[in-house]
Amino acid sequence: MSHSHWILIAILALAAALIRIAGLLAGSAIRRSRFAPLLDDLPGAIIVSLVGASLADLPAFGWLAATCAFATAWVTRDVIATMIVGVASFAGLSYFLA
Repeated sequence: MSHSHWILIAILALAAALIRIAGLLAGSAIRRSRFAPLLDDLPGAIIVSLVGASLADLPAFGWLAATCAFATAWVTRDVIATMIVGVASFAGLSYFLA
């Protein structure tokens, strides 16, 4: 490899390290800020936004399958059962209704 290749590798390694350090510093600054309590709700908000965005383009049987999955999650509080019921109801409803 030439000299320029090694320089490029060194620059990219330095950039990767600086990005990680910046993330750690920003994370610790956010944890000390007044917005820290919002971090507890962030994972749920991300999941809701992803599910909502994916449901936006689905036909009615997709919404019905999502309702079955939600009901399963509500009753069982089990992620695996919710996924199984959601996928099975979507597959079955799309087979019979589409």
